[in-house]
Amino acid sequence: MIRHIARWALALGLAFMGVLHFVQTRGFRGLIPDWATRATGLDKDGVVIASGAAELALAAALIALPKERHRIGWATATFFVAVFPGNVEQWRTHRSAPGLDTDTKRFVRLFLQPVLIAWALWSTGTRPTRSRR
Repeated sequence: MIRHIARWALALGLAFMGVLHFVQTRGFRGLIPDWATRATGLDKDGVVIASGAAELALAAALIALPKERHRIGWATATFFVAVFPGNVEQWRTHRSAPGLDTDTKRFVRLFLQPVLIAWALWSTGTRPTRSRR
């Protein structure tokens, strides 16, 4: 039951942030490293919108696809890993974003990422795979 609640809470958080990416696109531009625009072929607004869409899709999948929860857990954890360079870029360049307007908040945010990764895996009952020898 607690994992179910945690999965729903994660989905709600992702949905909230996803919507925020659409309504405050400008505020998230500072998180986008220059290399991300070159790698994706999108401008910074496009990367913000794409990441917001990904957050909304993951949020919906966490709720609507319970039989796929392990795969969605891995996808969500992978997403959190993928956006981490943006968090580092934001801290390194001292750029503000919604709710992250001081260097201290931006620095603390870096340590939240492993928590989010663990939360995505734990709340979906996903376990790290062991290498086979």
